[in-house]
Amino acid sequence: MNDSSWGAPSHAGYAGPWPTSGQGPVQGAATAGPAYDAHEAQQTRPMPIVPEMPDLPADGGDWAGPSDGARPGAPFFRDETPQEPMPAATPPPAPQKKTAGRDLGAAIGVGVGLGALVLVSLFVVKEVFVGVIAVAVVVGLWELTTRLAERKDIHAPLVPLAAGGAGMVVAGYVWGPEGAWVAMALTALAVLVWRMTAPPEGYLKDVTAGVFATFYVPFLATFVALMLTADDGAERVITFLVLTVVADTGAYAVGWRFGKHKLAPRISPGKTREGLFGAVGAAMVAGALCMQFLIDGGAWWQGLLLGLAVAGSATLGDLGESMIKRDLGIKDMGTLLPGHGGIMDRLDSLLPTAPVVWALLVLFVGSG
Repeated sequence: MNDSSWGAPSHAGYAGPWPTSGQGPVQGAATAGPAYDAHEAQQTRPMPIVPEMPDLPADGGDWAGPSDGARPGAPFFRDETPQEPMPAATPPPAPQKKTAGRDLGAAIGVGVGLGALVLVSLFVVKEVFVGVIAVAVVVGLWELTTRLAERKDIHAPLVPLAAGGAGMVVAGYVWGPEGAWVAMALTALAVLVWRMTAPPEGYLKDVTAGVFATFYVPFLATFVALMLTADDGAERVITFLVLTVVADTGAYAVGWRFGKHKLAPRISPGKTREGLFGAVGAAMVAGALCMQFLIDGGAWWQGLLLGLAVAGSATLGDLGESMIKRDLGIKDMGTLLPGHGGIMDRLDSLLPTAPVVWALLVLFVGSG
């Protein structure tokens, strides 16, 4: 098949070589008769000229041709989007070392200082320890009412709460359980009356929070003063404090080292079932020792039951405080104690445990 059958030009009378693109007929070329008649000339069209791909360099280097997208690796068509390179795989983050989440040095220092204050006040003058309880109650009420006002716009009246709370502790120590109940009722009544001096908007939520605070802080703390009224009252208070602290410590140590199964993730994500077992084991051992060697007429098996009950009440108290803080959207109730938070962050396990220990000691060995 000759060249004339694949796109010879329709220039009649031209028989010379076909010029390259962009050039006219070669000057001086001889002309001949028409190669096609008019009808054939109308039926043929020139073929489009496709530029040839330049040769690639032999050494495999970059192609230095025109940047028109026809180089190796570029899209074949001009409107084709080049493929993005695959991102490099990100190495997994290095495992983080477990931490306590608090300043352990400050926490230990504050704990030792509080323990020394408790021991001195217990074994020197019992009435001084009653004053320590009353001060802790007033500070705890201040922290609680302040957080309620800041986070929930609930204004429980602090003045009647503080006065009634301190009086409740003293009444329990002087007149026993009957005095504590009467003082609690009077404190709740004082909260209702005091709040009447403010506008009625929010009255119900304010007095409800005030009555709750009356029960939660001073009334439960009064059971510590009730323990102190026994002949071996100092030893009973020491047993109560030791078992609660040991239960918290056992839960923390075992949970931090072996904890894998969450106890109540929606309330306190850090607590584990393994930690609860640690609290139970540590408290039962401590309870057996305390009942055998500190409490008059106590027996080691009673200490096992006492330790089991303390582990449960301390855990529930901690969870209850965590529930309150989650509802308020805070981590700590205060900042008064470095490494611990506030007073209420230390009373969370102690407050609900106090009536449990008092009742079981009365059941085991009497009121003394």
